[in-house]
Parts: sequence; C-alpha cells; structure tokens
Amino acid sequence: MNIVVRVIAAAAAFGMATGAMAAKAKVGEPAPGFSLVTWDKRKVSLAELKGKVVVINHWATWCGPCKAEMPMMSGFHRKFQDRGFEIFGVTTEDSVPEYMLKKLASVLSYPLVHRFSSSAYPILNAVPTSYVIDRKGVVRYAKAGSFDGKEFADLILPLLNEPAPAVSGQTH
Repeated sequence: MNIVVRVIAAAAAFGMATGAMAAKAKVGEPAPGFSLVTWDKRKVSLAELKGKVVVINHWATWCGPCKAEMPMMSGFHRKFQDRGFEIFGVTTEDSVPEYMLKKLASVLSYPLVHRFSSSAYPILNAVPTSYVIDRKGVVRYAKAGSFDGKEFADLILPLLNEPAPAVSGQTH
C-alpha cells in the first residue's frame, strides 16, 4: 500500500474516532443531538426538548454585548417559557468559579450551562453566538452577534406560533 494512501486512511480513521467528522448545526437542517448540565446540576438533552423552541446562547463574563442582551432574553424567557420556550446560557469560560456566577444565575429566568457536550454548536467567530432550534428540531438560526429586543422577538415569536409536532401514538 502506498504511504500516501496509508497516511490518508489513518487521518480519516483518527478524525472519525475523535469526532472531527461530527455534524455541525446548519440552518435548515435537523439539529444535531446534545446534552448539557446546568449550574444547578440538571442534565438536559435535545431529545427532552422536542416540541419546544430552544436557544443556545454562548456568552462570556468579559463580553459587554453578551451581558447587555441577557436581561432582555431573561424577560422574554420569563414571559414565554409556558409556551414551550427554553434558553440555555453556555459560558465559554471553564476557569470562572461557580460562586462568581451564582448571583447572575439567581436573577436570570433561564439556566446557565456548566457543561455542554456537543462540538456541533461552536462559537462562530465571536460571542455571543446563538443557535435557535424550532419545535420540530430544525436549526432556524445560527449567528454571532447580540440581539436587541425587536430582533429577538421577530425571530422567536413566529417559531412559538408554529404548532408543536404530534407526539407518536397521539390521535387528533
């Protein structure tokens, strides 16, 4: 076997073993699965969120635009969580001690995430980076940059007005 062919085969096998070939979240396509652990130690997976509109928001403590959009997102979540709306604030910093974020976590209506298991939802060149998944589990938005209230409402409200998919075995 040619050395070049062996190197390519080994690289491909390594990539598959390390997840380098894992699907990335793409607008218009089914959302790749994920699991996360919130600061209050609750474990959540994408499968458990079926039928809900979900926002994954990557942020950092040093990011001014991230901190500026959080109160708006929290108010929106508080208002619409009973309609199947979830937000998860994924901190980008492993080095920030939990006690430093405790105050912030106590005033937000949505959970902060300590561990996020999926590389399918990367930070896109800057924070904040947000992904929005609709009730059917399709990625509808993936972009870096902060939201203002109108832009956020214009994106989320139409998704909340879409019907939730029927549960398997349910009759109409």
